[in-house]
Amino acid sequence: MKHPTILIVEDERHIAEVLIAYCLQQGYHAHHLDNGALVVDYIKQNPIDLVLLDLMLPEVDGITLCKQIRVFSNLPIIMVTAKQQEQDRLIGLETGADDYIVKPFSPKEVIARIKAVLRRTNHTSLDTINYAGFQLYADGYVALLEQQKIDFTAVEFKIFLLFITHLGRVFTREDIIQHIYKDDALEVSDRNIDTHIKNIRKKVAAIKSDCNPIRAIYGVGYKFAQEQEY
Repeated sequence: MKHPTILIVEDERHIAEVLIAYCLQQGYHAHHLDNGALVVDYIKQNPIDLVLLDLMLPEVDGITLCKQIRVFSNLPIIMVTAKQQEQDRLIGLETGADDYIVKPFSPKEVIARIKAVLRRTNHTSLDTINYAGFQLYADGYVALLEQQKIDFTAVEFKIFLLFITHLGRVFTREDIIQHIYKDDALEVSDRNIDTHIKNIRKKVAAIKSDCNPIRAIYGVGYKFAQEQEY
């Protein structure tokens, strides 16, 4: 069973250590960053399940980061801040945060919020995806391009969903195998992934011949190109 990975973005060391300890006690993986300027690149390059995001950070603040993340990802975000005014909470939620925790907080509250957000987002946050003419309905494994159905297999749909929810991120074949196959990963080869990618491209091109959103990155893997790169 895959254990969720929590990215903790917090510049106060003692608070970060407490949050890390809470996460580890629950069996989560945890990674810590203390500077807002490092966050977007890290998320694009690493598999993350949820972000605990402090509002006040060096270089790039939490509100700005939330907006930047929402440009390319539906990654669950919980804002963590010392500010208690209602307006600050509303700003955080309006810019794309899934929840909000006010310092000082209790261990039980943090873990309860993480579990609740992961539970909600695992089922609902990706129900409908709209990007660059594509429309995906996650629960029904339905994909459309310009209102025409793309006949993806279940595995092809999962791969395409993985890419479109991580725009610009480069996935190695091993990354894709681990995300899609999980417990059956040992039975899947790189060649299987290449075949799935080939089939995805062919089915997309059958609807729109000049559309090739999944790009090969030589010697590394694949990425879903952002719209302006088509």
